[in-house]
Amino acid sequence: MPLSVSIICKNNQASIGRTLASVSGLADEIVAVDSGSTDGTIAMLEAANARIVHSPWLGYVRTKQLALDECRGDWILSLDSDESLLPDLAESVRAVMRINDPAVAGYRVNRRVFYRDRPLRFAWQPEWRLRLVRKGRAKWGGLDPHDGLEMIDGGCIENLNGDLRHDSFPSFSEWLPKATGHARLSAQTNFAAGRRSGYASLLFSPPAAFLKQLVLKQAWRDGWPGWLAAGSVAAYVLMKHMVLIELEKTRDDGAMQEGTAEAARKRDDLTGGKA
Repeated sequence: MPLSVSIICKNNQASIGRTLASVSGLADEIVAVDSGSTDGTIAMLEAANARIVHSPWLGYVRTKQLALDECRGDWILSLDSDESLLPDLAESVRAVMRINDPAVAGYRVNRRVFYRDRPLRFAWQPEWRLRLVRKGRAKWGGLDPHDGLEMIDGGCIENLNGDLRHDSFPSFSEWLPKATGHARLSAQTNFAAGRRSGYASLLFSPPAAFLKQLVLKQAWRDGWPGWLAAGSVAAYVLMKHMVLIELEKTRDDGAMQEGTAEAARKRDDLTGGKA
């Protein structure tokens, strides 16, 4: 079986149809790990002859790893349920499957955000992601929600021509609540990994992220959506550092209160409860 496509999903009927259509005739197997869809997602997967694995949500990294492990193909293309292959990319995948170069262990693809059915040509560009890998040569890593495929043995990686369409959000107003959740999760996983923030990061990181998108990436050339894209990145960075600082300060306050209580207990033990 040359090519498996792995997808994770939950209630994605609005976008997963495009995902499935883009790999029709390309994939020898579609494996979908579903975490409790109640809309039309399951029916759409069944219509595409996908093999559905039902699993509780394990987090981004672990759920995607489960989908990767369930695939049987010699090559595995990992997709999100709001991603789809544009024709040039699909043809590139066909070409490398035909060649099957034994020296190559994986391929990166460029992911491009579409907004109102139009591509953003500068914001977030380029965004190379390792997505097409030989079975057993890669694993999912990173910290939720920022996951990424990583080569296990450092094999050769090449880039594919064409774009991976990313229908991440229908509007920026709908993206902001999603960004808040991602910022909170990112802060929590980073805090658990020992990473901290501070007032300097709170002050300088958001404008730096805004200028990176607007000036270095030239998002202004996308028109007003490019300005909003740059602003949304700055908002995300601001919220992440806010949560990181709150987590640290809350922990420190709790430790201080616990230390004060412990000191009071020791004093009571020494004085018999008499001040």
